[in-house]
Amino acid sequence: MKYLILIYSGPEGPERPDLADEVTEPGELVAGGVLADPVNTVTVRVARGTAQEEQLSGYLVVDCDSGRRAAEIAARLPGARTSTVEVRPIMNLSGQEM
Repeated sequence: MKYLILIYSGPEGPERPDLADEVTEPGELVAGGVLADPVNTVTVRVARGTAQEEQLSGYLVVDCDSGRRAAEIAARLPGARTSTVEVRPIMNLSGQEM
C-alpha cells in the first residue's frame, strides 16, 4: 500500500533526510520532493504555551507492507525530532482499501 509522508518544518525549511539507501534499495520510495516557499501559507501550532509556526515543506510517497513500516520511515526523518511528520494512506479512487 502507498503512504504519503507529509513533512512540516519551521520557516528555516526542512533538514535533508538521509534515508536514500534505506528506502530506495528495497524499492519503497515512490516519489518525494521539497515544496516551494509558501509566502502566504503557514500552519500555527501552540506548543508549551507559545505559537510555533510550521509549514508543509516536503513529502515522500512510499510503497510498503504496512502503516507501521511507513511510520518507521517517517520517524527517521530529521523533522520528526523537532516538528511534525504525518503519515497517511493513499487510497485509490474506489476507497475500498480502508
